[in-house]
Amino acid sequence: EVQLVESGGALVQPGGSLRLSCAASGFTFSNYAMSWVRQAPGKGLEWVSTINNGDGSTRYADSAKGRFTISRDSAKNMVYLQMLSLKPDDTAVYYCHAEYHNDYGAPLAVYWGQGTQVTVST
Repeated sequence: EVQLVESGGALVQPGGSLRLSCAASGFTFSNYAMSWVRQAPGKGLEWVSTINNGDGSTRYADSAKGRFTISRDSAKNMVYLQMLSLKPDDTAVYYCHAEYHNDYGAPLAVYWGQGTQVTVST
């Protein structure tokens, strides 16, 4: 059974930091690009960051650049999102996302976690 289990969400004050974790199981983790996607209240899904399998290269949304860092631990099948200098606009449910794609970039398998709530507020 494929599982992506997020943890680490919390209520934090503006300027604070959090580290989100995602535990992956049930699939070949090393074959999948891993991402974090968030959904703010009343809004659609927003891609935050991706870390590729293979070379481990990373990409960030403009809203995350310079503040968030994505990483993966292939030995533990874990993905992390370190978030610094949090703002109220970062309030959202954060989802872990796994994607396996072919050499042409077409997705062959996609998995989602259940999400973890991050609230940035005084």
